[in-house]
Amino acid sequence: MKEKIDLSALFKSDEDAKKELISLKKYAKNISNYEGKILSNPEMLYEYLEYDNEISKRLERLYLYAHINNDLDLTNENYNEMLGSVLNFLNELSEKESYVVPELLEKDYKFIKEYIKKFPKLKEYENNLKSIYRAKKYIKSKEEEKIITLLTSVYSKSEDASEMLLTTDMDFGTITNEEGKVVPLTISNFSTYLQSSKQSVRKEAFEKIYREIKHYENTFNTIYTTKVMSNNKVAKLRGFKSARSLSLYSNDIKNDIYDNLINGIKNNLPKFYKYYDLKKKVLGLDKLHIYDTYANITKDFDKKYTYDEAKKLVISSLEVMGKSYVEVIKKAFSDNWIDVYPKKNKRDGGYCTCAYLAHPYVVINYEGKLDDVSTLIHELGHAMHYYYAQNYNTYEDYNYSIFVAEVASQVNEIILTNYMLNHTDNIEEKKYILDSILQRFKATMIRQTMFAHFEDNLHNKEMNGTVLTKELVQKEYLDLNKLYFGPNVEVDEDIKYECYRIPHFYYNFYVYQYATGYAAALKIANDIINKKDGALESYIKFLKLGSTLDPVKSLKVAGVDIESPSLYDEVFEFFDEKRKELGELYE
Repeated sequence: MKEKIDLSALFKSDEDAKKELISLKKYAKNISNYEGKILSNPEMLYEYLEYDNEISKRLERLYLYAHINNDLDLTNENYNEMLGSVLNFLNELSEKESYVVPELLEKDYKFIKEYIKKFPKLKEYENNLKSIYRAKKYIKSKEEEKIITLLTSVYSKSEDASEMLLTTDMDFGTITNEEGKVVPLTISNFSTYLQSSKQSVRKEAFEKIYREIKHYENTFNTIYTTKVMSNNKVAKLRGFKSARSLSLYSNDIKNDIYDNLINGIKNNLPKFYKYYDLKKKVLGLDKLHIYDTYANITKDFDKKYTYDEAKKLVISSLEVMGKSYVEVIKKAFSDNWIDVYPKKNKRDGGYCTCAYLAHPYVVINYEGKLDDVSTLIHELGHAMHYYYAQNYNTYEDYNYSIFVAEVASQVNEIILTNYMLNHTDNIEEKKYILDSILQRFKATMIRQTMFAHFEDNLHNKEMNGTVLTKELVQKEYLDLNKLYFGPNVEVDEDIKYECYRIPHFYYNFYVYQYATGYAAALKIANDIINKKDGALESYIKFLKLGSTLDPVKSLKVAGVDIESPSLYDEVFEFFDEKRKELGELYE
């Protein structure tokens, strides 16, 4: 079946994967033999780096096999155990290798530069070594690094705990859908019912999801606030002023970029509120509740797309990217890089991941909505970024910064909707697509910035000694919803429980990058669509960079100055133009 993922490029069977784990454990036993010797001579440094490189490449492939299989059925004990074994080995390895960075930092980078001159093969590791020495003042002693590594491995469990609660342990009951049928309500299909043309369906889905979460609010609040505390504790141990500073520093990003985003969006919110005024009018509602803001604005054009139709749309829309780009997209479809449909116990949402020794993989939950087509092309954008980066770089340099990770995916989405708008004469379809553009703007620029604002506020409060009670956490989230949705939307109080549902809150300052990525993607995509001189070539060059340049410089290669506060004013000009276009179609 072309809709089921083929993991044979990783391992032919579970047995092969298990044998590889045993083999890799044996191979990695010698890691401690390098302690005290890494900098004894340039050849020894290179030998260690090559040895570590081999372990990392093999472990990446092994992890992906266990991780993807586990995500396809979260209750499968075989893959639960396999993934747990791989993660345990990863933690053991991190502990054993904790001596490496402190040992390297006993010397200055000048010493390493001399080693590179004496032994030129070391140059392929130059970027990695530079990044280690950049953080020298925040690296602790060997024993302290060992302790931090052990703590970090424990702290990362918050995400798993919240995920298991939401996807397997909690029961959200049933819902009466638009056809009057009683069907199960899950975290996976929740967004589908929020987009229903019937307000009663939207309201029931909203209330059942959040009132069930309320039953577990004490557990969720403990899981979430423990994550906030751990982020702050690790930052403090390393000598940073805040968890945000640590997270941004690790990606080579200045704090100003985060602040520019929040301020840039807040300053333009009055323009955004006009969209909800239009939506309220078109939907014919006396009050626009928060659950109504997700509804499809065109009741008569709730179009479904078969997976084959989605594939054709993806391929046709991306022809603007050139023949070689499209050929890889076709290969992703024909060679089963993608797991398509939802099923019981499959992880919610969609993602793309990659192993240097194989190729990118995509996991989605396709149900036929335009959003699902967008998710497909979005994740294939990630796949293309991985593909170019892994094929034009060594293993050490292929894994690009998280800060630019959402650019390629959103470039693809913007190109898709532009293509669809230009290839239909159906007024209702145009309305539908325009509203989807505005909805995506809301989801990416507005909501992700609101999430970033919330994350920043909570970490600051905890760092300053405030106890994060469930009342405080929920009020903070409710107040920000009122600010970002505006005065003309009924912000139902149950939305305060949404803060426990957002998976990225259990990470560490990730969400802001969706918004900065979208702002960058909008400029790149429009330049390509408008055939600006050199735009496509510059973009492909950006995709090939991997981690060879820092993220801010790499975006400049693609023609984007992400440090400019005026970027967000330009983004809202695009939004306002599309909102007016939609309003004119209704008038």
